[in-house]
Amino acid sequence: MTNVSISATPRSDFGKGAARRVRRGGQVPGVIYGRGTELTHVSLPEHELDLALRKPRVVLNVQIDGTTYLTKPRDIQRDPVKRSLEHVDLVVITQQEAAIRSSYADAVAKAHQLAVEAGYDPAAVVQALEEAVARGEDPMVAVDHAVNDVKEKAAAAAAASAAASAQEAAAAPAAEAAGTPAAEAPSGN
Repeated sequence: MTNVSISATPRSDFGKGAARRVRRGGQVPGVIYGRGTELTHVSLPEHELDLALRKPRVVLNVQIDGTTYLTKPRDIQRDPVKRSLEHVDLVVITQQEAAIRSSYADAVAKAHQLAVEAGYDPAAVVQALEEAVARGEDPMVAVDHAVNDVKEKAAAAAAASAAASAQEAAAAPAAEAAGTPAAEAPSGN
């Protein structure tokens, strides 16, 4: 599941100096907006937020002074050298949007697991999953289609490799009979 709960504190200081003080304290400055909510400036715990943002399609339940906002990350700014979080924009979403994001994230996790178990490239399976979802398929149904697509591509690549090896093996005796080393024999392409 990609729902993560994080406690945040509202902040009233703005600007470069205030943001640096927040970061020095192990927090990340951010804003929450959208869906009729008032723009809220917050500080979020850096370590918890960084771990949460590593998950695909994460939904953050941000708690501020007793109020919970269901959000998704819109913009994430990182330090170009240290890769630490500099600032995050969070957009308020509906429960339905959160369910869709969670369904997709579960499908990505399942596709990755099936790819590893079958010995396929997980990135290729996830890419095939994204293509299937873009065509309008349900994410959980698209997982099986994505694994099958990668399986077919792997079988086609193996067949092409076997055909090339067989062609090279057939060319070697003909080259030896002609007195030409196999490396110098014409390949027929």
